Parts: sequence; structure tokens; C-alpha cells
Amino acid sequence: MGSEGPKAVRINVTGFEKFQGVSQNPTETIVNNLRDFVEKKGLPPGVTLGSCTVLEAAGDGALPMLYKVLESGTPPVDSVSNEQVIWLHLGVNSGALKFAIEQRAVNEATFRCADEMGWQPQQTPIVAEDGEISRRRQSSCSTESILKFLKRKGYDVAISHNAGRFVCNYIYYHSLRFAEERGHKSLFVHVPLFARINEETQINFVATLLEAIAACC
Repeated sequence: MGSEGPKAVRINVTGFEKFQGVSQNPTETIVNNLRDFVEKKGLPPGVTLGSCTVLEAAGDGALPMLYKVLESGTPPVDSVSNEQVIWLHLGVNSGALKFAIEQRAVNEATFRCADEMGWQPQQTPIVAEDGEISRRRQSSCSTESILKFLKRKGYDVAISHNAGRFVCNYIYYHSLRFAEERGHKSLFVHVPLFARINEETQINFVATLLEAIAACC
């Protein structure tokens, strides 16, 4: 009997532009350079880097762009591909000293400051039809397995149960909801500033994260 080949996985990646208090968002730099980096480094068999998109650091006003990106990563209805589509969203935590894998998002927008489009909701449901602001959505990726994979590679990384209530959580909640509807998977990872962990280490981390996601999701 012949063995099955490696599973086909397409990973689409997003980052964010600058926002208040963060004039240089490391995720913008990482996402803009990621394709060239992985083309040189290579990815495991069956793994494809899909779209690499930098989103405006905004909530409601940036949704049309977000959903345009999400829809673009959806295989056609008549597609016979068995490719697993995974969304990897990167955001920065300016106070962090390590990488953080976010397990869940909460249906609450309470922005500590106005986003880049001037919106500052307080205790507002992200998706009204989902009900109360206490509603949570969980990533279907195996975060514990991804954590172990990354730790074996020497990275300082932890699992987080709180993605905040700002733009990162807002985008993650929408992505998790979309992924559930389409049979995709979604994961959000916070990175530190480059002043805490340098650019070279961070882009190597994200490339390794792609391998971890492909192996564990």
C-alpha cells in the first residue's frame, strides 16, 4: 500500500500598520518581508504561503478590507482541492517580552484609545447577533502542540487566554467566526517590539511558526 503524501496546507498571514503608541509595527515589517524569506528558507512539503496582507489598525472601519482578504483566501465552491486553509494573524504587544499564542477572542470591543480611523467603542459587542460581550470563540488549532513545537526550536513563547479588547481581539473574533463558517482555521499570535526581540529573530520565529501550524493544526 502506498503512503499518503503530505497534507496540503495554505497559510494566509496578516499584520498591522502603525497605531497610537507604536510608530513602527513589527508585524508590518515581518509580513512585508515574509514571502522572500520563506522562499529562501523553504517550507515543508505540501505547505504554501498564501496571501500576506498588512491591515490598517482599525476595527469597524477596516472590516471591508478584512473580509475582502478573508474571501480571497477561500477556494472556489467547485474546487476539488482538499487544501486546508489557515489564517495566521500577527499583532504586537508593546509591553511583551516573549511571543504569545492567543487561544481565544471575546465578543467585546472596548478600545483603550481610538483606532486609526478614530473609533473608540466601549463594551460593544463585536458581532451583535452573537449575543453578549462575554461570548468567546476558540481557535481550533492545537495551541499546546504548536507551543511545544516552538519551544523545542528554542523560542520563548507562551499561551495566552486574553487577546485584549482592542483591534487585535476585534480582528481575531471576526476571523474565528469566518473560519468556523468556511471550514478554515484561524490563529492569532502576539509578538514583542523589535527593541525587545530583534527583527531577524522574529521573522525566523514566524517562519518556524508556519511549520508548527502546518504540523499541528
